Amino acid sequence: MSLRKVNFVKGEYYHLYNRGNSKQIIFQDDFDYQYFVKLLYISNSLVQFKIKNSPKNIFLVNNGEQIVSIGAYCLMPNHFHILITPIEENGISKFMQKLTTGYSMYYNIKYKRSGSLFEGKFKSQYVGDDRYLKYLFSYIHLNPVKLIQKYWKETGIKDKIKILNFLRKYKYSSYLDYLGKEREEKIVLKKGSFPDYFPVKEKFQKEILEWISYNQ
Repeated sequence: MSLRKVNFVKGEYYHLYNRGNSKQIIFQDDFDYQYFVKLLYISNSLVQFKIKNSPKNIFLVNNGEQIVSIGAYCLMPNHFHILITPIEENGISKFMQKLTTGYSMYYNIKYKRSGSLFEGKFKSQYVGDDRYLKYLFSYIHLNPVKLIQKYWKETGIKDKIKILNFLRKYKYSSYLDYLGKEREEKIVLKKGSFPDYFPVKEKFQKEILEWISYNQ
């Protein structure tokens, strides 16, 4: 996979996303999701790691000098979202190459398939506006709502309590980390590289609640 020829600038923010080829499912079970989250961590390094040769709890491994900072992420059955900023030159391209190649190899071996798993190279959107950057924290973390109410943005939230309870149980995003839940996956994030929109979990809860209430 060739490196992406995009000028990702250090100190700037980007929304990255991609989905399965022909919208196919790319996470079929809990282990697939967990594997991808582990790759989010070990791919963020100048050092090459292999999960199978690492300790069972990969999040305890010191991955050395990081090449990007991740502010938020969400995995959905057939796509993913990552909010990111590069730390070093070509950091995003290197990180995404390691991440998507590593996951594609794992997936193809596990499910005995061949060919491209993702729909071409990852997509990127430059985030140059502070208001839009703050909005992305809600947009990314509210993606799972579509799993229980597909057209919630068009029809409005039908049951706010049900939605909030569902999000609190959804393990495959950084939502729980912003709620202050103690879990090993929190090491994937480097919040200090992003504006401190949510200094306490109550600020984050309020932001999410406002978006849900607006669409109720």
